[in-house]
Amino acid sequence: MADKNEFPLVYKGHPLRRKDNLIYYGSMADKYIIALQILSSKKEGDMDVSTRVSVQLQLTDPDLKSRDRVVKKSEKDSLYAAMDVGCIWLERALSGK
Repeated sequence: MADKNEFPLVYKGHPLRRKDNLIYYGSMADKYIIALQILSSKKEGDMDVSTRVSVQLQLTDPDLKSRDRVVKKSEKDSLYAAMDVGCIWLERALSGK
């Protein structure tokens, strides 16, 4: 099992990692992860708020080409909606449903 300090941010039992406009939800040790890409955002006060987010359920198999890893994909109008869908997809995929 991974050390708690290895994944400082966890949502519903799965780690979250961010690199620029990409957010990865899940562990590379599992068969699937969720990739969220922020496509556009707008300024509200002093914060950037996502207005278009791409959600992809991906296989973690390193031997596959990147386009072959994508199992499902969608586009949502907020980060909250994208995380909601991504969380459901990941739970279903990891449970084998």
